[in-house]
Amino acid sequence: RCNFEFDFCGWKQEENDDFDWHLRTSSTVNLDTGPATDHTLQEPSGHYIFIKSSFFQLPGQKARISSPVLSRKSKNCKVREGVIIFYYHMYGAHIGSLIIYQRTTLKHENILLNLTGNQGNFWQRKALTLSGDEDFQVVFEGIAGEGPQDGIALDDLMFSREC
Repeated sequence: RCNFEFDFCGWKQEENDDFDWHLRTSSTVNLDTGPATDHTLQEPSGHYIFIKSSFFQLPGQKARISSPVLSRKSKNCKVREGVIIFYYHMYGAHIGSLIIYQRTTLKHENILLNLTGNQGNFWQRKALTLSGDEDFQVVFEGIAGEGPQDGIALDDLMFSREC
């Protein structure tokens, strides 16, 4: 479970991507560049992670962040299916994409969700099923769009009890 109030909670920036996810609050950003509050506290001082299309990123460049490895052998992950629940905010006229993968330890990636374009100026909840027999990670990939005001935010990432 991670609400990003203090750190990345063991989630790691990928090394072979183009730029990084950033920990931030709404109180430190310009208007129209992200959510007005975080999801957890519903306050401008609350934290979330964010990517923003800017003059430093070209459209199509990627930022990736991955969970710790989750073991199917652990006593809490004996069940074949688990769930990841999270909140996302994707707002802007030229927003890019958010793709969520389940990646095995052998680096095989299965797309769980692919969202492109403006999803609305509010936090939305999503629950995705995690399946398979192998140990795995979940990877969030944000792809830069064409608008310098457009961004993608994530908050309150939580794995179900099974994992």
